[in-house]
Amino acid sequence: MEESHSLTNNLLIEVDLLSNRLRNIKQSFKITHNEVLKARLISENKNIFIRVNEISKIADLLNTKNYEKINFTNLLVELTKRILNENKFESNLFFL
Repeated sequence: MEESHSLTNNLLIEVDLLSNRLRNIKQSFKITHNEVLKARLISENKNIFIRVNEISKIADLLNTKNYEKINFTNLLVELTKRILNENKFESNLFFL
């Protein structure tokens, strides 16, 4: 199976945007006192985490079908793993 550079590039861009949004959500959550906004931020964080998890599964599938050692799919796999791990460690932020 040939690696689709266009698909991989689009997923890399999406992962980058989602990781930035996660950081913004966490920052906003820390400084707001509005309970309705906090609930919305928690919901949005959950939805973004689900999407990053979906992209991670796609990246793993693409990576298993590609036999090159260095490629964009490997980068996508690594980025999604880092974001998912970062979110796991920082998920307690919402319950401080």
